[in-house]
Amino acid sequence: MKKLLLGATALTLCAGFSSAAYADFTLNILHINDFHSRFDPITGTDSNCDAETDAAGECFGGIARLKTIIDDTRAKYAAGNSLLLSAGDNFQGSLYYTTYKSKVVSDFFNQMGFDVVATGNHEFDDGPEEFLKFIEAAKFPIIGGNFDVSRDENLRGKIKGSFVIEVGGEKIGIIGATTEDTPDIASPGPNIEFTDVIQYVRGASEALDAAGVNKIILLSHIGYTVDQQVAAALPLVDVIVGGHSHTLLSNTAEGAAGPYPTMVTNPEGVEVPVVQANQYGKYLGDIAITWDDNGVVTKAEGEPFLIDASVKGNEDFKGQLAELAGPIEEAMGEVIGSATAPLEGSREVCRAMECSMGNLLADAILDRVADQGATIAFQNGGGIRASIDAGEITVGDVITVLPFSNTLATVQVSGGDVIEALENGVSDVENGAGRFAQVSGLKYSFDLKQPAGSRVSDVQVKDGDAWVPIDEEANYTVVTNNYVRGGGDGYEAFANGENPYDFGPPLEEVVADYIAKLGGEYTPYTDGRITEIK
Repeated sequence: MKKLLLGATALTLCAGFSSAAYADFTLNILHINDFHSRFDPITGTDSNCDAETDAAGECFGGIARLKTIIDDTRAKYAAGNSLLLSAGDNFQGSLYYTTYKSKVVSDFFNQMGFDVVATGNHEFDDGPEEFLKFIEAAKFPIIGGNFDVSRDENLRGKIKGSFVIEVGGEKIGIIGATTEDTPDIASPGPNIEFTDVIQYVRGASEALDAAGVNKIILLSHIGYTVDQQVAAALPLVDVIVGGHSHTLLSNTAEGAAGPYPTMVTNPEGVEVPVVQANQYGKYLGDIAITWDDNGVVTKAEGEPFLIDASVKGNEDFKGQLAELAGPIEEAMGEVIGSATAPLEGSREVCRAMECSMGNLLADAILDRVADQGATIAFQNGGGIRASIDAGEITVGDVITVLPFSNTLATVQVSGGDVIEALENGVSDVENGAGRFAQVSGLKYSFDLKQPAGSRVSDVQVKDGDAWVPIDEEANYTVVTNNYVRGGGDGYEAFANGENPYDFGPPLEEVVADYIAKLGGEYTPYTDGRITEIK
């Protein structure tokens, strides 16, 4: 039997609970996380999927397919013992959100029948005001406990830390938790204070237990690693449904970070299942949890469902998306600034030498996080897909250059790792490989007459206004895109770095904001930051 512990966490209780408890109660939990407003289908590399590729059956996800698979799966559980959960970060990541903000999320999520939704850090990207609009429009509870909103006049009294819902005559307690780093990676404002996750969840679970709730789910947006730490530290949490790290857990999928569920032993020797379902609505998590009469989990079985072309999209949702697409196409024509000369973004140039588009992109991403300690930027040449002519620059122009929906990413590495990354960048110039490194805050030379792996020399970094040789033993914060940070294009040095964070704003937004910051007019340039030794 679970210990009856006291706590003082705010708790919302649904009315009409049954006092009966039944042995071997099974609950089917369907879940997504890190949806990031990807309402349209995506490719296998998580970029936007065009209509032709989707028609060829090569794309995944999309809100219409997600609606179909959720409805079909819930109908399978005829007894009604199911919950539909989202572990947060439903804002940001597509032009649907840029155009319609939280309204597009609440409109579709309301129709999908979510039972409980967690707060992600990106829900604060447009400040508490936009988050409040989401809360007020939602027909489902949005929870987030380890942050204090009592001093914020928008959110005060609007969000609870935990929620109790009745399913099949059983009381299920659901606790919310959001990454403690939110003030550093989003915009919650000065009046919202984030607190220690484990300390908060401990108190919340004790309060639920004291209220007679012996089936407790943590719906978290704190990342796979922290989820496991919470599971190992706390005795009353039965199941963790997580997000934030975009982790694929699976027993069958290639490249999965761990099994689904990942079992972690808690302080009482009970194994706690931890699940997560990748990102962008590409998978629907589906886990069946069985509790005994004392509220102890005895079985946890399931596997996330890959939402591929075999799933027919809901026709009503397709129609709604088509209506929403009109203004988005209009938005693509929005002028964000002008260029005084052409911006060179051709693959022939940007995959072999310094190019003006590469400088713009690298400078823009470095400027965005310079106040967070980043001093070096990498932009892979393969991520640059077009040039821009002199004259007006539109949103559509920037998205054509950056079509992959990549996000800003940071990581801490040594100077030696930076050199290793540069060596990777010039290791296949002869074949026009996309790994070629456009940079900012960094200078380097390379010699193609040398064998790959020993081509880079004279690597320098900024020290105030001066350039100094890079210190191979020192630590540097590098900013790049999520693809490169995760090891794409051979950048293993970044995949193995410390404190990675892949989920900043979309690159196209960063570039548009940078041009606006410069007054709207941009003069393309190269300055000798990359030199080929002839």
